[in-house]
Amino acid sequence: MHRALILALCLAAALALAPRAASAQTGPSPETQKLAVSLGRWVYTGTAKSRSGKTTSWTWKADCRWSGNQLFLECSFNNIWGGRPAESLVVDSYNTTDKTYWHYEMFAGGQSGANPFVSKMTVTGDEWIENGPPPTGKRPAERIVYRWLSPTRVTVDIETSTDGTNWTTVDHGVGVKQP
Repeated sequence: MHRALILALCLAAALALAPRAASAQTGPSPETQKLAVSLGRWVYTGTAKSRSGKTTSWTWKADCRWSGNQLFLECSFNNIWGGRPAESLVVDSYNTTDKTYWHYEMFAGGQSGANPFVSKMTVTGDEWIENGPPPTGKRPAERIVYRWLSPTRVTVDIETSTDGTNWTTVDHGVGVKQP
């Protein structure tokens, strides 16, 4: 009788909590949902200026989808920078503890795996900014700015700054969502 009562109480508690657990998994939060514009397959093309001043072309192929729990936007990238391949996995998220967006990029090739790129991200309207480290000595600050022109088109600029205030575009490209 005692076991039956405990089992009944456990079952009642599980049933009472089930609607809350189910509602927690109904989809991305409103903050995370702002990242949905990047879902799907994209091809980015653009140009970059090397340190020597030479202009080269680049291509990024991205495939973006939600993680299983819909808390992270996961994007696989196959890039060609100046004729050299680079493969990476990007994870973008909204952190509810510090109330900020974060961008993480890990490399499988084309760049050392020992140096993943981690950046605080600003998402304001149709603009995303991935902020790199601030300028230090001779090394300028760098940031990546995405401007979503429509659900199927985005511009991307990689910008540098020696003072963290005035920015110069060094790379520019356009991303087009693929059917």
